[in-house]
Amino acid sequence: MNQAHIHLLFNHAPILASLFGAVLLLIAVLRNNAVLLRTGLITLLTAALLAIPTQLTGEGAEEIVEDRPGVTHHLIHEHEEAAEVAFIVIEVTGALALLSLLMLGRQHSRASLLSRLTLAGALVSFGLLARAGNLGGQIMHPEARSGAAVEAAGHKEGEQHEEEHD
Repeated sequence: MNQAHIHLLFNHAPILASLFGAVLLLIAVLRNNAVLLRTGLITLLTAALLAIPTQLTGEGAEEIVEDRPGVTHHLIHEHEEAAEVAFIVIEVTGALALLSLLMLGRQHSRASLLSRLTLAGALVSFGLLARAGNLGGQIMHPEARSGAAVEAAGHKEGEQHEEEHD
């Protein structure tokens, strides 16, 4: 198993965990539910931890795919830049989640405020992680690139015109 395999195994986990954690936190805040609050915070902390092996295997995955047909430096660079920003934000969100958990355990007066700040970080994290994941998918999946549907439709029209002329 190489770093590209490991990268692919881990890359969806932080995206989904940040979404799940954000949803749990949102419900917890709206319903004032302490159990969901702790569960959401732990989920976000887990998302931050799962982002680490994803980030660490990115360079190795790049080395493996960079010379393949259809893979461009631009696609890799866009994904890499988006992933770096998303990584920083999910790690900050994970740190906020940890601090929130500690403050909740000590029944600190600002625990609720920090939990709401963590929710905001979770929503931003999910958006950034999803964008990075989408850009990463475009590297090896040309059908995910913008304009792919237009190109495919144009290609099919060209095939139909060729068949009509035969």
